[in-house]
Amino acid sequence: MVFLFLLNISLGSITIPLKDVYTSLLQGSCSKESWNYIILNYRLPKAIVSILIGIGLSISGLLMQTLFRNPLAGPYVLGLSSGASLGVAVVILGSSLLPVSLSEFFISSFGIIIASSLGSFIVLVSVLVIANRLRDTMAILIVGLMFGSLTSAIVGSLTYFSSAEQLQKFTFWSLGNLGNLTWSSIGILTCCVALGIVFSVFCIKPLNALLLGENYARSLGINYKKTKYIILFSTSILAGSITAFVGPIAFIGLAVPHIAKLIFQTSNHKILFWSTLLFGANIMLICDSITQIPGTEIILPINAITSIFGAPIVIWLLVRKRKLLF
Repeated sequence: MVFLFLLNISLGSITIPLKDVYTSLLQGSCSKESWNYIILNYRLPKAIVSILIGIGLSISGLLMQTLFRNPLAGPYVLGLSSGASLGVAVVILGSSLLPVSLSEFFISSFGIIIASSLGSFIVLVSVLVIANRLRDTMAILIVGLMFGSLTSAIVGSLTYFSSAEQLQKFTFWSLGNLGNLTWSSIGILTCCVALGIVFSVFCIKPLNALLLGENYARSLGINYKKTKYIILFSTSILAGSITAFVGPIAFIGLAVPHIAKLIFQTSNHKILFWSTLLFGANIMLICDSITQIPGTEIILPINAITSIFGAPIVIWLLVRKRKLLF
């Protein structure tokens, strides 16, 4: 992981030697002042964001797959991504209807983060209220999917009446961007991911019991309702904050838990939790390194890269093993 972290910082439009990257991070200076500025102000923040996203999405995916006992469940099954997209779509695509002063604030990066966070939060509160009235866990999954369909329909209607410039801005956000965060934004994102991980750690033991069903978990003395709310809350914090700051990132939350299960051949969450966390960070660093094609100024969208390179890996692993450990 340390090597991938240094390699990620090294690669880009200007390839910086690993030795200079190492000395810049430890001593705050390297052989060229311009390289030092690029490392500390552009590439280091992006590499840190990549690790946070990989950790957050992979862990939330593992929690969702275990809670719903569904290998296709991911961190966005609760409709959080769709809620964030709706918030951003209303701000970007509906900004022309607002006064100029308000319009300029809302289409800024800070305004987009607020809109995305608010959209995710509204969907989270709605799902938790409905979850309190439903006993069936699978029903919560269906409710999340319905929220996703509803918000997608509203976003589609907004795009129909939007200008080309507004559509382009919304499309860029939806493809994901890791390089636009300031250090203060990274600090907030770090706190959100750390909070979600802390709550998730308390669920490691109950997760093993949940694999065998709700009734078995209750027979072992596990408070199922409390565990369910902790998992829903931690997933919402992780997926919601990440989507708010960098946009929706595909594949990571769905596929990384399966990669960990297939490599370690176990369903014990004491192993899966930490291996998924590490795999998520490493895979995200690799995907981010691919987005910045060395020697060129071309930067590919991270969402496209995670899907293009991630899906074949999972298909190959599944064909090779022919079964999912679950």
